[in-house]
Amino acid sequence: MPRYFASLAYRGTSYHGWQIQPNALSVQETFNKALRVLCRGQVETTGCGRTDTGVHASQFFAHFDLEDDLKDPGHFTFQLNAILPKDIRVFSVFSVHDQAHARFDAVKRSYSYYILRKPDPFLYEYAWYFQHALDLDKMNEAAALCLQREDFSCFAKSGGQQVNNLCRITECSWLDKGRFLQLNVSSNRFLRGMVRAMTGTFIEVGLSKITVEEFKGILDGHNRGEAGKAAPSQGLFLEEICYPYLPSERVYPFQT
Repeated sequence: MPRYFASLAYRGTSYHGWQIQPNALSVQETFNKALRVLCRGQVETTGCGRTDTGVHASQFFAHFDLEDDLKDPGHFTFQLNAILPKDIRVFSVFSVHDQAHARFDAVKRSYSYYILRKPDPFLYEYAWYFQHALDLDKMNEAAALCLQREDFSCFAKSGGQQVNNLCRITECSWLDKGRFLQLNVSSNRFLRGMVRAMTGTFIEVGLSKITVEEFKGILDGHNRGEAGKAAPSQGLFLEEICYPYLPSERVYPFQT
């Protein structure tokens, strides 16, 4: 059976994440239903990962198998978008080798978390409005420590399916983008709820509720109970998935 990748994006506000959930609407369920309508048969997808409830993705990949080759992938993409709700958009559908895997072949994933510094009624669904001043230098000192660690048990949400809590973080920094503060973090993999827990703990550093040294102690302690509360979901975007056989490009959700 020929295998295809779909490159897509979604606004996560109305969904309980990507992964199919019992008694809850998910992006995957919605996407699968659209494929089945278009293909007039059973089609199952595998996503590049899973996102929490309310989290957005400006770049996401899923693979699926079809009975026959697509004669016109561009027209297939057009038809798929006509069926899908407007908060899920497919950029392209393209053929891959029959062993290509959207989840297991990914070698890097990149997230950004956006903190809105001034009230903006048009952006509350896409960023966390935080009115208190934050010490960005201290937050970046703490972020740099994450590049020196592999065990992130302190940021792992309970109930995850991961075999271990080891991640290789290659980027972790805060940027001042004017109306936003933006956390950029890249890794070979992420734990369930990890980026939101990291963000919440960075905020405590920025508010001087904990010191950078205490943040280091949290990393070394491997105890989720010692880290900060998870930041709200609406500020988190999955922005890049990298594969050895595909060109990579980070897709930012909006100009900052």
